[in-house]
Amino acid sequence: MDKHRDPGFMTGLSLLLPITLSTMAIVLLAPILPQMLAEYSAIPGFDYWVPMILTVPALCVALFSPVAGILGDWFGRRRLLLWSFIAYALVGVAPVFLTDITAILLSRIGVGLAEALIMVLTTTMIGDYFAGAARDKWLAGQTAVASMSALVFFNLGGQLGQFGWRTPFWVYSSALLMLALVLAYTWEPSERDGGDVAEKAPHHASWAGFPTAKMLGIVAVTVFGSVLFYTVQIQSSVGLHELGVTDPARAGFLTSIASIGVVLGTWIYSRVGRWPVFRLLAIEFGMLAVGFLLMSRAGETTGFLIGCFINQLGAGMLLPTLLVWAMSLLTFEMRGRGAGIWTGAFTLGQFISPIVVTLAGKQVGGLFPAFGVLSAAALIGALLAGFGMTRKAPVLA
Repeated sequence: MDKHRDPGFMTGLSLLLPITLSTMAIVLLAPILPQMLAEYSAIPGFDYWVPMILTVPALCVALFSPVAGILGDWFGRRRLLLWSFIAYALVGVAPVFLTDITAILLSRIGVGLAEALIMVLTTTMIGDYFAGAARDKWLAGQTAVASMSALVFFNLGGQLGQFGWRTPFWVYSSALLMLALVLAYTWEPSERDGGDVAEKAPHHASWAGFPTAKMLGIVAVTVFGSVLFYTVQIQSSVGLHELGVTDPARAGFLTSIASIGVVLGTWIYSRVGRWPVFRLLAIEFGMLAVGFLLMSRAGETTGFLIGCFINQLGAGMLLPTLLVWAMSLLTFEMRGRGAGIWTGAFTLGQFISPIVVTLAGKQVGGLFPAFGVLSAAALIGALLAGFGMTRKAPVLA
């Protein structure tokens, strides 16, 4: 008979903190990008290859997350997660010692692969251990913690960058601290009960009963929502620059104030997350639409930041809504694969967000008109969700 353990606060926290590693992969290095560009300026195409040091992990997560879910359902969650932390720390710190840009890029691919496993497996294990409101709380907490960690890592990367562009890479060793927490406060979950300790790998590979049609719908909404979610985080500093804020430190500070909306939105979700999903989506896309509209028409900094804040408030509610919606459909046998597909979809949206904004800007005449296009797109999303409310809308149980 399997041993039984009750998941508590430390179990949830040990699975919540690793979400910061996905934020670390990009945000920590953003302040040192100019130094890296200068370091490798003699290499042909350096202005293309060096930024990929920041972005290639996200692409790897988008492509590899579904595979990570398959591995989790077959080999078990915890044992894979523990090895993923070790791999993340090793390849993450590697650029401290590497000089060849090809070797550094290969190490960053390794970061992306390990990051995919960590994101998918921690999300899956939260779904394994917790149910109902407790599950929703911990899943929603990922949004808030990721947003708050972005502010910390941006400033930390800038401070450590004063000691050379290689120094911030040492922070990747923090994955070993998270390894220690997971080792102490989690166990291999069993399919019989989240508190049971599994004695062997589950070896689940069958797709029979997988909610394919519903997951495809959620994936489509997730990619769409992710593009909108990341627009403010990626483009706000550019918008502020066009409004006359030329100091990068001030632009970063103002953006961080607007990003508090994500944390507040997550808190609001924790209070209304039991509402029918289409009602939540209608409200959230509506807030995104209003925020983008205010941003598109802003002629000064204050109005622009108000629009950013409203937008991020809706974004902070949207992400946990989509994640909990997906997880509510999945049984233990296929939870890893479902979480992997969802994570891949969300990260794909992150990757293509700047591409969408750039293409829209070229068509309509600049960044601010592009915000207007995104406002219209979000409004369409709100209207479609409102139409869904007239049908039998699922409740996130």
